[in-house]
Amino acid sequence: MTLFQKLTTRFSDLRKVRAVSPTGLILLTIAYLFAASNATFWSIGAQVFTGHPLSFAGFSLAVLFLTLAFFSPFGLRWTLKPFLVFMVLLSAVTSYYMDTLGVIIDRDMIQNVMVTTVTESKHLITAGFISHIVIYGVLPASLIFCIRVKQYSWVRTFATPVLVTAVSVALAAGLLMTDFKSYASILRERKDYMSSFQPGMPVVSAIRYAKMMTRTASTVVEAIEHDATKGPAYGPDRKPLLTIVVAGETARAQNFSLNGYGVETNPRLAALPVVSFNNVSSCGTATAVSLPCMFSNYNRDQYSYEKGVSHQNVLDVLSHAGLHVEWWDNNTGDKGLAARIPSRSLTHSDNAEFCAAGECTDGIFMAQLKEYAATITEDTVLVLHQIGSHGPTYYLRYPETAERFQPACRTAEFKFCTPDEIANAYDNTIAYTDEILAQTIEFLAGQDQLSTALLYVSDHGESLGESGLYLHGSPYFMAPDYQTKVPMILWMSQAFKTQFDIDKPCMAAKAGETLSHDNLFHSLLGMLDIRTQQRDPELDLFASCRNLQKVVSQ
Repeated sequence: MTLFQKLTTRFSDLRKVRAVSPTGLILLTIAYLFAASNATFWSIGAQVFTGHPLSFAGFSLAVLFLTLAFFSPFGLRWTLKPFLVFMVLLSAVTSYYMDTLGVIIDRDMIQNVMVTTVTESKHLITAGFISHIVIYGVLPASLIFCIRVKQYSWVRTFATPVLVTAVSVALAAGLLMTDFKSYASILRERKDYMSSFQPGMPVVSAIRYAKMMTRTASTVVEAIEHDATKGPAYGPDRKPLLTIVVAGETARAQNFSLNGYGVETNPRLAALPVVSFNNVSSCGTATAVSLPCMFSNYNRDQYSYEKGVSHQNVLDVLSHAGLHVEWWDNNTGDKGLAARIPSRSLTHSDNAEFCAAGECTDGIFMAQLKEYAATITEDTVLVLHQIGSHGPTYYLRYPETAERFQPACRTAEFKFCTPDEIANAYDNTIAYTDEILAQTIEFLAGQDQLSTALLYVSDHGESLGESGLYLHGSPYFMAPDYQTKVPMILWMSQAFKTQFDIDKPCMAAKAGETLSHDNLFHSLLGMLDIRTQQRDPELDLFASCRNLQKVVSQ
């Protein structure tokens, strides 16, 4: 017998030894996923069940049987290996973000992923991520393809998944019923526990996202501005209006020195007559949710994706009231907000000064604004959607010459940076936003031919490693204040304050009030004296700081 024949025989014998039943392969795969892709799940579980190892074991077995019940219907010869390989690869991806960054893959995160761009997502594809996927995904997936699966009769092939699913559900229910009250309390109080389970949470979230998109596939947008008109502030013989609304990105209120932060991140704004509202909560923790929510007429508790896509927003109301409204974007798009108004994307502008790295810093806005302002002859609202402080590549959000705080983290892999380096890089983005806002305000202040104002508010905050969390997008129920407290800053020219009869000291007195994105829709309408039943005076910050019966035009 030749060497080749001997090797072929040994390989054939090995294939026979390794042959397993479909259910056996499913159990082996689940065991692997439990062991290799659920470090956070086990860590939280150990905390939750401290001193109660039997309860922990019972609950873990129940989760295992529920997973088996979900996997078993895919145990047919045509679907078994593709399904298991997909689950292994999916768990490798999601466990990386869960275990290294604390990112939970819920429905909102799935939505955020689906609307992101290559430019934004490429920074998350690091060497650490790729090595993790290869070790915990590609290698075990290859092993699954190599394993020989036993073949059964048609009856057994179809009957086994049904039987295994039924038995698994029954066993899981029996285990949970042994201490149902305690288990129910844990699931109610520690939602982060099961949210960390891979691949359970991503699969459930994907199903929820698919259902949401299916429900809204044929949605017709409903107008909400039927009665919107300009108020008496728009009298004759006055200057055209230019109000700039800056939609910030990933800026958290805690790192603004205007709000008491110990690092001087806002020296330029501190020298200007601005009002900084220091207790503002966001509508969500990710752009895909917060941005459409903050411009809608729904508060955070009422808002849903379905409502957002089926109703017009405050920009539509302003437009129909007779103002010219535009959206300028240096981020990942307007999320549907500018579907009915003019818009322009500046993200990939051909500008050597601001776009040298292939992405533009927010300095790109000023170059465009200087040309645009000279052409304004009608009342205008301009929305600038910043790239702001979007991570993890904070160092790309500002020019190298603007790196004030050093040493700064200059990689997307935080494990190679100290907490101070991460904080320095992030603070540099806030300082650069300070510079951009100050430049914009100073430019507006010099436009004597216009009545000008600026309102800045970020869409959500950011975690910088506190409690093991990085970036943003945590489910709101467990999101720390770092992800939900956002800066909001107001500046008004004298001409604007006079035209709209706004008392700045009154506005400054509101700086410490408890506010949220819920106020934005109504406050923009109040600020710009747009008359409509859609405006709720209780949520309009300007309602108590102006006398609408006494308007001085100029």
